[in-house]
Amino acid sequence: MKSEEGTSTFVIKWINFLTILIALGVIGFGIWMGSHTDGCRNSLTLPVLALGAIILVISLIGFLGAWKNNSILLWIYLTLLCLILIAILIFTVLAFIVTNNGSGHKVAGLRYKEYQLQDYSSWFLKELNSSHNWKNLKACLVKSKDCANLPKKYKTLKQYKAAKLTPIEAGCCRPPSECGYPAVNASHYDLSYHPASSNKDCKLYKNSKTIKCYNCDSCKAGVAQYMKIEWRVVAIFNVVLFVVLSIVYFVGCCARRNAASGCSKG
Repeated sequence: MKSEEGTSTFVIKWINFLTILIALGVIGFGIWMGSHTDGCRNSLTLPVLALGAIILVISLIGFLGAWKNNSILLWIYLTLLCLILIAILIFTVLAFIVTNNGSGHKVAGLRYKEYQLQDYSSWFLKELNSSHNWKNLKACLVKSKDCANLPKKYKTLKQYKAAKLTPIEAGCCRPPSECGYPAVNASHYDLSYHPASSNKDCKLYKNSKTIKCYNCDSCKAGVAQYMKIEWRVVAIFNVVLFVVLSIVYFVGCCARRNAASGCSKG
């Protein structure tokens, strides 16, 4: 019976060692996300890092419980791991629901898509239409210089017209194509033309580096698309994480049960 108990404890030790590696992987993923986004659009970086840290702490509790053969610590470990699995599942389902709506619209002659705010979920609409949220986000977007850097990336009008702009660049740095304003270069449009569309974004756009189309719905839609992509990446990552942690959880439960039955029989 002792050998069975020892085997179960050994399994739990290595299972927790595996979850420690998983936790480090989650933290690494969070760091990667942070390095590939700026402060304006890293809304999920801190939650991912926090998740990795929590899994790491839980794993250390389980490892210590198995090392000391402490049933209370093992019970705490399995309970916390179960709660983490439930939280991951809830967040992942919500993330897929929130990012289900919204897609770009192709425009003839453009290599990139344009985005419309009304296409996105009510959650995105609520967050982005909040004057407080958008004021802070707009200030951050101006500071990030996405639009200011376009002339450096595309030095000629031909290069600019052939560019594949990001959702932020397409929505915040230029007026919607339906406005009909001719592009002079990557940062300037001829606004002397009467807008071909009644879209309010046409009148909101200005060539000023601090104004551009930052007050436009098209800019909010570009941010929504960016956030949708970011949320989708995290949601897919969470699906993989959920499957792996579920296997770890069930193996840990079986090992814990075997250890408990071994103790009772002994």
